[in-house]
Amino acid sequence: MDTGVTVQTRIKICGLTRAADAIAAERAGADAIGLVFHPPSPRNLPPEKAISLVRAVPPFVTVVGLFRNAEADWIRRCLDTVPLDVLQFHGDESAEFCRSFGRRYIKAVAMGAVHNPGAYVHDFPDTSGFLFDSHGGERMGGTGECFEWSRIPTGLRAPLILAGGLNPENVAEGVRQVRPYAVDVSTGVETARGIKSAERIVEFVRGVKRGEAG
Repeated sequence: MDTGVTVQTRIKICGLTRAADAIAAERAGADAIGLVFHPPSPRNLPPEKAISLVRAVPPFVTVVGLFRNAEADWIRRCLDTVPLDVLQFHGDESAEFCRSFGRRYIKAVAMGAVHNPGAYVHDFPDTSGFLFDSHGGERMGGTGECFEWSRIPTGLRAPLILAGGLNPENVAEGVRQVRPYAVDVSTGVETARGIKSAERIVEFVRGVKRGEAG
């Protein structure tokens, strides 16, 4: 039954490297921020620098730490330094590995590499969400490229997070077509790698609201 109530799409701004961008994201209405702890990434943030960024974030904003095929010791070091709320795994990690840190976790589904995403998601029964991104191979994400949204499997047992090439211009259509629990953006609101535009973040949030209304 249609109750006439618009379901809120959660918003995560990812790949932050500056406290000012985290503040801008929160002020625009973002629900979460993402910090990358993967040294090969141009958006990598050393834990010692990340802590000052997190301290600038007001309460009730979820802080997510991104890892890709990281050693357990590295993840524990990050957790010891940075108060992360959720872990996000972008590599070939098993569910056992993901759950071993005692945090809620999100498992990214690399649509550029996973040929049967419907089968893949069954290997992670305890994830807090599946993030569908366009990356694959050696690419972690943040490529600014979209994938075919029709490939996302139905009947997921955890919330669906749409990522991969989203920007202020196409996020409304993504929300209308996919009806995700949340959307995740990085490149689409940047002026340079890791440098966000407050204006683009505001435009992105407005795009999400247009999609919800559509």
